[in-house]
Amino acid sequence: MRIAREGWPFIIGAVVVLAGLGFAGLGVLAVIWLIVTLWVVAFFRDPQPSGPQDSRWLLAPADGKVVSIIETDEPAFFGNRALRISIFMNVFDCHVNRYPAAGAVRYRHYHAGRFGHAADEKASLENEQSSTGVETPHGPMLVRQIAGLVARRIVTDHQVGTPVQQAERLGLIRFGSRVDLFLPVGTPVRVRVGDRTRVARTVVAEWK
Repeated sequence: MRIAREGWPFIIGAVVVLAGLGFAGLGVLAVIWLIVTLWVVAFFRDPQPSGPQDSRWLLAPADGKVVSIIETDEPAFFGNRALRISIFMNVFDCHVNRYPAAGAVRYRHYHAGRFGHAADEKASLENEQSSTGVETPHGPMLVRQIAGLVARRIVTDHQVGTPVQQAERLGLIRFGSRVDLFLPVGTPVRVRVGDRTRVARTVVAEWK
């Protein structure tokens, strides 16, 4: 299993604590901590994308559950109304985020904010977040990484001007969060609220 590079300090730290508990003869605590260690390893897993990579499709930017699909204002990159697909990631989902489509990064913005429950509607405005706008051959696309109750670090990989490929790694959010995908109004959506998505595997929309 491939591990995201940001996870190794946490995994090594968890293993060190586990070894210490074992050497101290604290068997019950060691068993409990072993479960925690295995969860940390699983949290930072970074599976190879295996979805249908096709320029017509927009792939899911994250593992998780679709919690809303709405039309909303997006003045920062679109400068107009946009279609927003929101995917909530719990602490058991893979937290590596990937680009739904190929293009070039034209916009980057980090907003320091609160750490409220990421599934709430107001999290899109109030929570800590990082936005990446991509110009694709079919039109604009914005991916917004939003921190949640437990998340305390958003990692976004690329700067403005960088060409990116479909399913390439966009970044990572540590420990429970949400990803919003903004698309032009009228883009056909292939998921519904309540659906589960797999990062870079599930087709969430298609270009017109």
